[in-house]
Amino acid sequence: MARKRHSAEEIVNKLREAEVLISGGTTIALACKQIGVTDQTYYKWRREYGGLKTDQAKRFKEMEKENTRLKQLVADLSLDKAMLQEVARGNF
Repeated sequence: MARKRHSAEEIVNKLREAEVLISGGTTIALACKQIGVTDQTYYKWRREYGGLKTDQAKRFKEMEKENTRLKQLVADLSLDKAMLQEVARGNF
């Protein structure tokens, strides 16, 4: 089965739909089946997005992408610094 990447808005909407189903007396397993995800995915999404609104979830994902980009920049700069220090010492 092919994997589908859900946007943050879709995830929040599916979590809300599942919560409505669960509050109506449906089991978690059946609610997950109706929204089209596995139990594990539901629990992972609930842990990550549980209580966020749609706009907050979108901003959260944007911040994660920015954080990843900045971490990569720091790693690249640290490597450059280490290489320049090695050259400056003359040990090559």
